[in-house]
Amino acid sequence: MAETKGKFDFAIDRGGTFTDVFARLPDGRERVLKLLSRDPQNYKDAPTEGIRRVLEEETGQVFPRDEPVDTSLIGWIRMGTTVATNALLEREGERTALLVTKGFKDLLHIGTQARPKLFDLEVAVPEVLYEEVIEVDERVVLTQDGCQLPRKDPKRIVTGSTGDSLEVWRELDLERVEKDLRGVLSRGITSLAVLLLHSYTWSDHEKAVGALARRLGFTQVSLSSEVMPMVRAVPRGYTVCADAYLTPKIQQYLRGFTSGFKGALKDVDVLFMQSDGGLTPMEQFCGSRAVLSGPAGGVVGYAITSYSQMEKKPVIGFDMGGTSTDVSRYAGQYEHVFEATTAGVTLQAPQLDINTVAAGGGSRLFFRSGMFVVGPESAGAHPGPACYRKGGPLTVTDANLALGRLLPSFFPKIFGPGENEPLSLEETMKNFRHLTQEINLFLSSNQSQSEMSVEEVAMGFIRVANEAMCRPIRALTQAKGHDTSQHVLACFGGAGGQHACAIARALGMKTVFIHKYSGVLSAYGLALADVVEEVQEPCSLQYDQHSFSELDRRVEQLSKRCHDTLCGRGFTRSITTEVFLHLRYEGTDCALMVTAAGYPSNAQSCQAGDFRGAFTRRYLKEFGFTIPDRPIVVDDIRVRGCGKSGIKSVYKTKTGHGQAKPVTMTKCYFEGGYLDTSVYLWEELPCGHSIQGPAIIIDKNSTILVEPCCEAHLTEEGDVCTELNTVQLSIFSHRFMSIAEQMGRVLQRTSISTNIKERLDFSCAVFGPDGGLVSNAPHIPVHLGAMQETVQYQMRSLGNKLREGDVILSNHPCAGGSHLPDLTVITPVFREGVSRPVFFVASRGHHADIGGITPGSMPPHSTSLQQEGAVFTSFKLVTGGVFQEEAVTEALMAPAQYPDCSGTRNLHDNLSDLRAQVAANQRGSQLVGELIDSYGLAVVQAYMGYIQSNAELAVRDMLRDFARRRRQQTGSLEVESEDFMDDGTPIRLRVQINEEKGSAVFDFTGTGTEVWGNCNAPRAITLSALIYCLRCMVGQDIPLNQGCLAPIKVIIPPGSILQPSQNAAVVGGNVLTSQRVVDVIFRAFEVCAASQGCMNNISFGSERIGYYETVAGGAGAGPGWNGRSGVHSHMTNTRITDPEILEKRYPVILEQFSLRPGSGGAGKFHGGDGVIRKLLFRNKVVLSVLTERRATCPYGLQGGENGEAGLNLLHRADGRVLNLGAKTSISLQPGDMFCLYTPGGGGYGREKETTSRPQTKRRRLNETFLERGSVFEYRMAQEGV
Repeated sequence: MAETKGKFDFAIDRGGTFTDVFARLPDGRERVLKLLSRDPQNYKDAPTEGIRRVLEEETGQVFPRDEPVDTSLIGWIRMGTTVATNALLEREGERTALLVTKGFKDLLHIGTQARPKLFDLEVAVPEVLYEEVIEVDERVVLTQDGCQLPRKDPKRIVTGSTGDSLEVWRELDLERVEKDLRGVLSRGITSLAVLLLHSYTWSDHEKAVGALARRLGFTQVSLSSEVMPMVRAVPRGYTVCADAYLTPKIQQYLRGFTSGFKGALKDVDVLFMQSDGGLTPMEQFCGSRAVLSGPAGGVVGYAITSYSQMEKKPVIGFDMGGTSTDVSRYAGQYEHVFEATTAGVTLQAPQLDINTVAAGGGSRLFFRSGMFVVGPESAGAHPGPACYRKGGPLTVTDANLALGRLLPSFFPKIFGPGENEPLSLEETMKNFRHLTQEINLFLSSNQSQSEMSVEEVAMGFIRVANEAMCRPIRALTQAKGHDTSQHVLACFGGAGGQHACAIARALGMKTVFIHKYSGVLSAYGLALADVVEEVQEPCSLQYDQHSFSELDRRVEQLSKRCHDTLCGRGFTRSITTEVFLHLRYEGTDCALMVTAAGYPSNAQSCQAGDFRGAFTRRYLKEFGFTIPDRPIVVDDIRVRGCGKSGIKSVYKTKTGHGQAKPVTMTKCYFEGGYLDTSVYLWEELPCGHSIQGPAIIIDKNSTILVEPCCEAHLTEEGDVCTELNTVQLSIFSHRFMSIAEQMGRVLQRTSISTNIKERLDFSCAVFGPDGGLVSNAPHIPVHLGAMQETVQYQMRSLGNKLREGDVILSNHPCAGGSHLPDLTVITPVFREGVSRPVFFVASRGHHADIGGITPGSMPPHSTSLQQEGAVFTSFKLVTGGVFQEEAVTEALMAPAQYPDCSGTRNLHDNLSDLRAQVAANQRGSQLVGELIDSYGLAVVQAYMGYIQSNAELAVRDMLRDFARRRRQQTGSLEVESEDFMDDGTPIRLRVQINEEKGSAVFDFTGTGTEVWGNCNAPRAITLSALIYCLRCMVGQDIPLNQGCLAPIKVIIPPGSILQPSQNAAVVGGNVLTSQRVVDVIFRAFEVCAASQGCMNNISFGSERIGYYETVAGGAGAGPGWNGRSGVHSHMTNTRITDPEILEKRYPVILEQFSLRPGSGGAGKFHGGDGVIRKLLFRNKVVLSVLTERRATCPYGLQGGENGEAGLNLLHRADGRVLNLGAKTSISLQPGDMFCLYTPGGGGYGREKETTSRPQTKRRRLNETFLERGSVFEYRMAQEGV
């Protein structure tokens, strides 16, 4: 299909700034062209202009700009475009309405209920894509075996596409729907997204609505059951909204594009790149599959050009642009994800796993509190870097220019206000001299080291930027059990060539590959790509002998659909299909999309291949174990059909003899100072030549830096292959964080429980020789700083009894524990010749059960510590390298000796997870050992201290700044506040600030006594809350470690609710009192109004099942922002279970989940609203409720009004309504409904005369929500615990 002899073929990537054109000419030659994506003075559309220029220049004929282009010479056109991405980032899609099941109008506003940035008090969340919501009074529910609710209408039992049986409780009222739809149309909205619960399996209601809407005149109707029929209403809802919002914009662009050609391109084969790396005909190109259309071409480009089928060496794609860098991996197959967030919108669609980090050539450079910081802010295209001559800030590009790594004489003169000047080295150096002065002033005042030169400063920023880009590459490879060093680094994009050698060296890679079209590789990838047709449908079968015939039938049906579609597009013999099954172990959430490639079918498998073998092998590689006796469930069946259509490149460079000649010599700065550096033009290099570093190779579209001790070769195809022969404070900060992150990956892979493996409820950390925290990942707020108390307790308690090969287990509140289910495993690490531990590593994981009076070890009514489970103070889990299984089993079963208590109910998971924690610590120990081998023990320990000093400095600066403002306003350097628990217990705080030293005393004297109940909070909880508050108030990214508390003296009265006696019950302190401590600190500093101040802990269960959730509320308003509604705040950030998963797995029906209007406090800036959540129970269960802010209200600030208190109601099946109070445990009958009303946030400032609510200032989404990809999703999930 790709053969169009005698004609011009075009592959075009229309990016945000530049449009890249790759053209294959009738005689087989290839041409590349780069032009601005927007240049309205000269042309209307960049891709059309690119085609026109090539045709005109190559044929000698005139193709006037103001006339449609003659298509008789065009064979095919392939395009990738950022039109959809930009519309999403700028929120410039089509006006859209959402039609949704009644009770769920705010479902997509609430989403997962987690906030995207943990320490951002404003809780900036992208707004939803729809303008209006129509609620439809319809409802279908899944039938459940053993359901004790009477059936609403036994006649209406239907079967879904998954084979599940459903009950239609409420039929669709089309007359009412028509009236609502006409109202929306009358307001000028013509795009409609439809999301009805459980439509992924039974879509009749959605289809009826869709037919009606099209008949009424909606120009775009997107049904969730058609756009992506996968279970989980929230991501399916986001996806269908994105489809309705973006598809009209894409169609509008396509109409404009085709209008530039004669016959609107009717006889030309026009294909567009989708997010999954496959091409699709122009008329099939839709919004939900278009978001990665641009970068996908680059992945295809490097995958096909740099992966060797002979060597099978995996490749890391490294695409560094102006504002961000894209990282991906290829090992013979494209790596897809099926749910990813772009610009704050989670899309459920097959898309390449492209990880975007906010570090690019335009990333800004800062010096903050003694630390070099790169990004995430970007200079953008306007004003651009300082060297662009438009008054821009210093960026990574400027640092490269200052070091002589960019040569202005080889750049076009397109800079300055008139866009006719060269890059300005003078402007860059002027800015760097100013910044160097500022840095040297800081260094002299701290007497920490000698002064730095301008070049040393610029080099420091380059090293920091490189380390920032190494972290996602390590995460992407090691997350799935791959060795980073065994990869090739394929570098493309305009800015990557200057950093490739350094990044490869830092990651231990030996080879960098840079394609001859690296500057336009996304366009070239389009020419190499295949046409793809994908079909997918949900499934609920077990993967076993009984289902194989049904699976085979459905696979054959889907394969035929793919084959027929591709045949209709002109393919015949060159069609291949690949079958994927979305598999998981029953009772788990870790589903893997598995292909049976390499696993042929056998007597124990379906005909499409041995999916069990493929699944278990991949599960073992990614997670470190399998569950042999557990059934495997098929969630979805997917078939990917490919029509082979990519071109084969015939380009060969000239071969040469003798030495390559440089065009000039220059001075370039490296670690050891300036070195003479040869400069070569890529186009003049013959293949087979070697170039020794240091050297610069310049191409029209990129600059490649060959560093000292590196050697570059030009391959036969004209590509550059660089072989490597095998500090700063910020770099060590990244390194220590990376170690903690890698420990977390090992823990997740090797653990077995849902809490750790899937909910990611754990933290890993590195500690210095004094037990002080150095780095902690992830940032689970309630773990911040708490583990340090545990490590230092063990040092005091065990002292010289610690030996190499020992591992300690602890969870007791008096030993720095938070609550008993959080088990902390500590490994002291020794070094030869040193008698005491040189550092410590530790991991804390939430175990699902460790005994006590209730399953889950989170009782709402406990009054002593023993009722909450097994207790460990300084328990040797490993002695001399031997895991003490017998002793730890005995300790885990010990709670059974207490009245009404049980030992652990899940010993197997406890032991497996404890072994996983030991393995994670072992990995951390090994990684710090490698760091010591590289730099020496003294240097590593010194930098541990420096990083803690950096955090300390940032907190001191914040306290000085607050003290200065406070003194000017009131003349006093003392602040105080108090708030109350629902039982009346006061929490009081007085803060005395020393402005000169930047220190403070936080005195909680006057706080109420220990309580009879479980709201007592161990000292470690208060310290965690304090570190969280300090980080929020500092307002910039700082290392979260012991240094944060160095300027702080904390006084907590013994015997109070914040420092209870040894045997006090504490489970509520961890999840409730911690929130009140935050409220009190923020009230003292007048930072913002109170958020809901509660986690709303709800659990229910029976002998067969158990379920636990925390529920969102309103966030407090602050100076300049409204509080966010329906979101978690402060010390928790847990994601909530999707409504469809909840109803599928548990005996409950979610009747309503929406915002609670008016519950946020009024004010100049209003508090966020709480939520309403109604659960109807289908069977007998025991419900436990552990909540706060039911008697007291979240406070308003500066004249703002209080938020409303929460309310817990029970509607009995017999009609009675009961107020359950804040904390209770109660038996429920089928038909009982629990109604939860969560608190709102407080308002800020006095409300003005006008009644209209002020709009929160809008941020540019492409700056605020830039990151994406599986590494980002993993971090979000971790912070959402």
